[in-house]
Amino acid sequence: MPEASQGDVTYGFAPGQRVRVKTGDPPGHIRTPAYLRGKEGVIEDRQGVFRNPEELAFGKTGLPKKPLYLVRFRQHDVWPDYSGPGADTLSADIYEHWLEAI
Repeated sequence: MPEASQGDVTYGFAPGQRVRVKTGDPPGHIRTPAYLRGKEGVIEDRQGVFRNPEELAFGKTGLPKKPLYLVRFRQHDVWPDYSGPGADTLSADIYEHWLEAI
């Protein structure tokens, strides 16, 4: 898997790579939409590295910083009953710790 660095953070995923959003419902402030958990998508872009908002919400430092990706999903993969065109997609910002390679 291609890796790139930004400062002291290494990206684990590259644009064009297929990923799956991890499942689970941990307690706390979760920034990954429940409707995308377990769904497969494609990395569109690397958005940068940021402090982890799931920890910032509880007054923690949010460090170390986490890579953030723009992930594209097919609408039909997210909502099987979707009645729009098959080429329709949606994109969402997902932090790396919520993604796994397919």
